[in-house]
Amino acid sequence: MALKATIFKVDLALADMDRNVYENFALTLARHPSENDVRMMVRLLAFMRFADTALAFGKGLSSDDEPDLWRKDLTGLIDLWIVVGQPDERWLRKASGRAGRVAVFSYGGRVAEIWWEQNRATLEKLPNLTVFRLPPESTQALAALANRAMSLQCMIQDGEMLITGEGESVRIEPLVLCGAA
Repeated sequence: MALKATIFKVDLALADMDRNVYENFALTLARHPSENDVRMMVRLLAFMRFADTALAFGKGLSSDDEPDLWRKDLTGLIDLWIVVGQPDERWLRKASGRAGRVAVFSYGGRVAEIWWEQNRATLEKLPNLTVFRLPPESTQALAALANRAMSLQCMIQDGEMLITGEGESVRIEPLVLCGAA
Protein backbone atom coordinates (compact mmCIF):
# COMPACT_ATOMS: atom_id res chain seq x y z
CA MET A 1 0.00 0.00 0.00
CA ALA A 2 1.40 3.39 -1.03
CA LEU A 3 1.90 6.05 1.59
CA LYS A 4 -0.23 9.15 1.22
CA ALA A 5 0.81 12.77 1.40
CA THR A 6 0.34 14.66 4.66
CA ILE A 7 -1.76 17.80 4.29
CA PHE A 8 -0.70 21.07 5.93
CA LYS A 9 -2.91 24.18 6.06
CA VAL A 10 -1.19 27.56 6.18
CA ASP A 11 -2.66 30.99 6.87
CA LEU A 12 0.03 33.37 5.67
CA ALA A 13 0.10 37.13 6.23
CA LEU A 14 2.74 38.57 3.90
CA ALA A 15 4.30 42.03 3.94
CA ASP A 16 6.88 42.17 1.13
CA MET A 17 8.23 45.70 1.24
CA ASP A 18 10.70 44.99 -1.57
CA ARG A 19 7.89 44.30 -4.07
CA ASN A 20 5.02 46.20 -2.39
CA VAL A 21 2.98 43.03 -1.90
CA TYR A 22 0.76 42.99 1.20
CA GLU A 23 -1.63 40.05 1.16
CA ASN A 24 -3.08 37.17 3.10
CA PHE A 25 -2.93 33.68 1.61
CA ALA A 26 -4.76 30.49 2.63
CA LEU A 27 -2.50 27.69 1.38
CA THR A 28 -2.68 23.92 1.35
CA LEU A 29 0.61 22.05 1.16
CA ALA A 30 0.88 18.34 0.52
CA ARG A 31 4.05 16.89 2.05
CA HIS A 32 5.20 13.93 -0.02
CA PRO A 33 5.95 10.80 2.09
CA SER A 34 9.66 11.09 1.19
CA GLU A 35 9.78 14.81 2.01
CA ASN A 36 10.90 16.11 5.39
CA ASP A 37 9.77 19.26 7.23
CA VAL A 38 12.85 21.21 6.11
CA ARG A 39 12.15 20.70 2.41
CA MET A 40 8.43 21.43 2.79
CA MET A 41 9.14 24.64 4.69
CA VAL A 42 11.73 25.71 2.09
CA ARG A 43 8.99 25.28 -0.53
CA LEU A 44 6.80 27.52 1.59
CA LEU A 45 9.66 30.03 1.95
CA ALA A 46 10.02 30.06 -1.85
CA PHE A 47 6.30 30.83 -2.09
CA MET A 48 6.75 33.71 0.36
CA ARG A 49 9.68 35.12 -1.63
CA PHE A 50 7.74 35.19 -4.91
CA ALA A 51 4.17 35.35 -3.51
CA ASP A 52 1.51 36.02 -6.09
CA THR A 53 -2.09 34.92 -6.51
CA ALA A 54 -1.06 33.08 -9.69
CA LEU A 55 1.86 31.22 -8.05
CA ALA A 56 0.96 27.56 -7.55
CA PHE A 57 2.58 24.52 -6.00
CA GLY A 58 3.51 21.92 -8.60
CA LYS A 59 3.73 18.16 -8.22
CA GLY A 60 7.37 18.53 -7.18
CA LEU A 61 8.73 15.18 -6.00
CA SER A 62 5.85 13.32 -7.63
CA SER A 63 6.80 14.47 -11.14
CA ASP A 64 10.06 14.76 -13.06
CA ASP A 65 8.87 17.50 -15.40
CA GLU A 66 7.15 19.88 -12.99
CA PRO A 67 8.76 22.32 -10.58
CA ASP A 68 8.01 22.72 -6.90
CA LEU A 69 6.22 26.00 -7.68
CA TRP A 70 5.35 27.81 -10.86
CA ARG A 71 3.49 30.78 -12.19
CA LYS A 72 1.90 30.74 -15.62
CA ASP A 73 0.61 33.73 -17.53
CA LEU A 74 -2.92 33.93 -18.92
CA THR A 75 -1.86 32.17 -22.14
CA GLY A 76 -0.44 29.20 -20.23
CA LEU A 77 3.22 30.08 -20.79
CA ILE A 78 5.44 29.51 -17.75
CA ASP A 79 6.56 32.85 -16.35
CA LEU A 80 8.36 31.55 -13.24
CA TRP A 81 9.74 28.07 -12.44
CA ILE A 82 10.91 27.46 -8.84
CA VAL A 83 12.87 24.43 -7.67
CA VAL A 84 13.94 23.49 -4.14
CA GLY A 85 17.12 21.55 -3.43
CA GLN A 86 20.04 20.71 -5.71
CA PRO A 87 18.57 19.85 -9.13
CA ASP A 88 20.52 18.38 -12.02
CA GLU A 89 22.06 21.10 -14.19
CA ARG A 90 20.67 19.53 -17.40
CA TRP A 91 17.19 19.71 -15.88
CA LEU A 92 17.77 23.39 -15.05
CA ARG A 93 18.90 24.14 -18.62
CA LYS A 94 15.68 22.55 -19.86
CA ALA A 95 13.60 24.55 -17.36
CA SER A 96 15.45 27.71 -18.38
CA GLY A 97 14.32 27.14 -21.95
CA ARG A 98 10.70 26.55 -20.92
CA ALA A 99 10.23 29.45 -18.49
CA GLY A 100 10.79 33.19 -18.47
CA ARG A 101 12.56 32.99 -15.08
CA VAL A 102 13.94 30.09 -13.04
CA ALA A 103 14.77 30.22 -9.33
CA VAL A 104 16.54 27.58 -7.25
CA PHE A 105 16.40 27.54 -3.45
CA SER A 106 19.40 25.44 -2.47
CA TYR A 107 19.72 24.28 1.13
CA GLY A 108 21.49 21.58 3.08
CA GLY A 109 24.80 23.07 4.21
CA ARG A 110 27.84 21.28 2.80
CA VAL A 111 25.76 19.32 0.26
CA ALA A 112 24.50 22.61 -1.22
CA GLU A 113 28.03 24.04 -1.34
CA ILE A 114 29.37 20.99 -3.18
CA TRP A 115 26.44 21.07 -5.64
CA TRP A 116 27.09 24.75 -6.38
CA GLU A 117 30.83 24.28 -6.94
CA GLN A 118 30.20 21.34 -9.29
CA ASN A 119 27.58 23.20 -11.35
CA ARG A 120 28.57 26.84 -11.01
CA ALA A 121 30.23 27.29 -14.41
CA THR A 122 27.22 25.93 -16.30
CA LEU A 123 24.55 27.61 -14.18
CA GLU A 124 26.10 31.08 -14.33
CA LYS A 125 25.64 30.97 -18.12
CA LEU A 126 21.84 30.71 -17.85
CA PRO A 127 20.63 34.34 -18.13
CA ASN A 128 17.19 33.76 -16.56
CA LEU A 129 18.38 31.68 -13.58
CA THR A 130 18.66 32.89 -9.98
CA VAL A 131 20.18 30.58 -7.37
CA PHE A 132 19.59 31.26 -3.66
CA ARG A 133 21.46 29.43 -0.91
CA LEU A 134 19.80 29.16 2.48
CA PRO A 135 21.85 28.82 5.69
CA PRO A 136 21.35 25.40 7.34
CA GLU A 137 20.68 26.85 10.79
CA SER A 138 17.90 29.02 9.32
CA THR A 139 16.22 26.15 7.47
CA GLN A 140 16.33 23.99 10.61
CA ALA A 141 14.72 26.80 12.63
CA LEU A 142 12.11 27.23 9.88
CA ALA A 143 11.34 23.49 9.98
CA ALA A 144 10.64 23.83 13.71
CA LEU A 145 7.65 26.04 12.78
CA ALA A 146 6.05 23.21 10.76
CA ASN A 147 2.62 22.28 12.03
CA ARG A 148 -0.41 20.72 10.32
CA ALA A 149 -2.29 24.02 10.89
CA MET A 150 0.07 26.98 10.67
CA SER A 151 -0.57 30.67 11.07
CA LEU A 152 2.52 32.51 9.84
CA GLN A 153 3.52 36.09 9.24
CA CYS A 154 6.32 36.98 6.83
CA MET A 155 7.97 40.33 6.41
CA ILE A 156 10.48 40.87 3.61
CA GLN A 157 12.71 43.93 3.49
CA ASP A 158 16.00 44.41 1.63
CA GLY A 159 16.04 40.70 0.77
CA GLU A 160 15.86 39.64 4.42
CA MET A 161 12.90 37.53 5.49
CA LEU A 162 11.42 37.44 8.99
CA ILE A 163 8.96 34.59 9.49
CA THR A 164 6.95 34.44 12.69
CA GLY A 165 4.62 31.73 13.94
CA GLU A 166 3.62 30.15 17.25
CA GLY A 167 5.54 32.84 19.16
CA GLU A 168 8.81 31.94 17.40
CA SER A 169 10.66 34.02 14.81
CA VAL A 170 13.10 32.93 12.13
CA ARG A 171 15.28 35.43 10.28
CA ILE A 172 16.53 34.25 6.89
CA GLU A 173 18.68 36.14 4.44
CA PRO A 174 18.95 34.05 1.27
CA LEU A 175 22.38 34.41 -0.32
CA VAL A 176 22.10 35.08 -4.07
CA LEU A 177 24.75 32.92 -5.76
CA CYS A 178 23.92 33.95 -9.31
CA GLY A 179 21.31 36.00 -11.13
CA ALA A 180 19.34 38.95 -9.90
CA ALA A 181 17.54 38.82 -6.57
